[in-house]
Amino acid sequence: MTATSSGPIERSAFTVSLTNFTGPFDLLLQLISKHKLDVTEVALSQVTDDFIAHIKAAKAEKGTGWWDLDQSSSFIVIAATLLDLKAARLLPSGEVDDLDDLALLEARDLLFARLLQYRAFKIVSSWISATLNEQSRRFPRPGGLEERFAKLLPPPVLDGFAEVIAVFAGKALTPSEPATVSLTHLHLPLVSVREQADLIVSRLREQTSLSFRTLTADASDKLVVVARFLALLELFRERAISFEQLNPLGELTIRWLGNEIDADAIGAEFDQAETSEPAPDLNEDSDE
Repeated sequence: MTATSSGPIERSAFTVSLTNFTGPFDLLLQLISKHKLDVTEVALSQVTDDFIAHIKAAKAEKGTGWWDLDQSSSFIVIAATLLDLKAARLLPSGEVDDLDDLALLEARDLLFARLLQYRAFKIVSSWISATLNEQSRRFPRPGGLEERFAKLLPPPVLDGFAEVIAVFAGKALTPSEPATVSLTHLHLPLVSVREQADLIVSRLREQTSLSFRTLTADASDKLVVVARFLALLELFRERAISFEQLNPLGELTIRWLGNEIDADAIGAEFDQAETSEPAPDLNEDSDE
């Protein structure tokens, strides 16, 4: 039975004509690697004779000095691999008791891997060759302007360049002022959370609902804003107000619910430091 290709195969100048195969030498290699053709059924001696006849015919056609070293070396590599593979395939399959037979079976697998590796390198080399042939018709443009165009450019204008450099150099060389830490926040007066809660309750009873922005619009500093926010949390815990925020990070609206609240309890924990006794003076002389 003659083996044929099921798809497009890269054609070679050397073809093989055997009892069970007729076609390019590369196709024979591909069929063996895909197990579509048993290597033991291939007459390697006939393949070698056909290749020698092919070389002689090509040499007679192109002259006595012609010799295709690439094709000859490729054939020798493949033929030697097929010969080793054929010898390894003659071993019986199944359980192996002899370590030498086991080594030969492992060598057979390596030969199959070598065939696949050769096929991969051949495909890559063909792609590289085709790419080089395609790119050989392209020429890169040299960098820079041609001399005739460079002469048309106006001379560079450097007016004011020295002044600009002097300004930047002056800023870079001027020593910066040392960083200072403000201590004003340590001496600010304390803000009573209870007083701010009374102010918020008074305004909400008049307006029913106000935004947080409106409640803190007249705050003199950030401490007052913080105190009013803490007062709102205390009122919310007493269920005297409710919060409404339609969108994330949007306007916060506070609504008065009209419930009774314990005015003394609101802000007591925050105002405790304000009403606590002052710490004793450690420098005061003892009577003892």
